[in-house]
Amino acid sequence: MNAPNPDIATNLERVIERIRSAEVAYGRTPNSVSLLAVSKRQPVEAIRAAYQAGQLAFGENYLQEAAEKQSTFASSDIEWHLVGSLQSNKTRAAATTFDWVHTIDRAKIAQRLSDQRPDALPPINICLQVNISEETQKAGCSPEEVLPLAAATADLPGVRLRGLMAIPEPSTDCTEQRRSFAKLRKLYEQLQDEGFRMDTLSMGMSLDLDAAIAEGANYVRVGTAIFGPRNN
Repeated sequence: MNAPNPDIATNLERVIERIRSAEVAYGRTPNSVSLLAVSKRQPVEAIRAAYQAGQLAFGENYLQEAAEKQSTFASSDIEWHLVGSLQSNKTRAAATTFDWVHTIDRAKIAQRLSDQRPDALPPINICLQVNISEETQKAGCSPEEVLPLAAATADLPGVRLRGLMAIPEPSTDCTEQRRSFAKLRKLYEQLQDEGFRMDTLSMGMSLDLDAAIAEGANYVRVGTAIFGPRNN
């Protein structure tokens, strides 16, 4: 096996160090925050370099693009996460090739994933995407819709409701970043109080992952800081 790309391996190490430092700074349990390497628009060679450096969880936005990568690494232990919007007419591809979908904002999508998940595979892990900043142009259910959506998805046999995901309105102010993530955490805690067994808060990217970790994130999604600029 060839040595990993030194730039990607170094970048990956730096991101992980940043995550571990934030865990310490905010009193989180060591190694409780996982890194999802967002590899959309990145070539197979970049994924291979990160994989050889020890990264196992990769996030993709587009099903057709992901299919080639998944085929290339079919015999590996890579865990594939869909972090892009999912249309109802494309759920079958997601149901058969992904381990996680972070972007469920309608019960119909979860139902189709459940129905189309092959029996030979374990239930697909899902997060409900919440439009926590309530931006009109952004995907995700409203905070008020979270409870009924959770109720509609929690008992589907082919999916496993793991938690919530959000992409707040961008901000460079740490206080504002934490305020947005705190809203998602409170929704998450409310669902737990209602009896939903969840364990995942998928929130935080390169710009704001420290604030996300401070507010309870256990999956952070990082792309450019690992791989460099995307190929458009």
